[in-house]
Amino acid sequence: MKHSVDNKTTDIQRKPRGARQGLGRTGERLAAEELARLGYRILEQNFRCSQGEIDLVAEDEHDLIFVEVKTRRGNAYGLPEEAVTYRKRQKLVQVASCYLDLHACSERSWRIDVVAVQLSKGGKPEEIRVYQHAVTE
Repeated sequence: MKHSVDNKTTDIQRKPRGARQGLGRTGERLAAEELARLGYRILEQNFRCSQGEIDLVAEDEHDLIFVEVKTRRGNAYGLPEEAVTYRKRQKLVQVASCYLDLHACSERSWRIDVVAVQLSKGGKPEEIRVYQHAVTE
């Protein structure tokens, strides 16, 4: 993939899809462990519907919680949570609505959280940050 920066062309190598999926799965596993430690009960992983996909569906004593997990190795591309764009937030609300409709629980209190998983370049967990109510309608 080529990118032009200051009128110079540079080559940027993208990791193969399998490597990115592996990184995502690692982040989701670490996020689920951290959420369980915080008292969340994981109900589903990788819920998919026609509107898209959400990484984790959980609950605590008050809410049904839809969780978007973002994982980064190193910090060359910024913080993981910075990857939750406006468009992604819109999509998360759509998928949450789809889940609520399919499971006949639209009257239940719910929220969308974001979990940022920061790994070292070697793949070891450095920090896991949980942002409650990170996305609003």
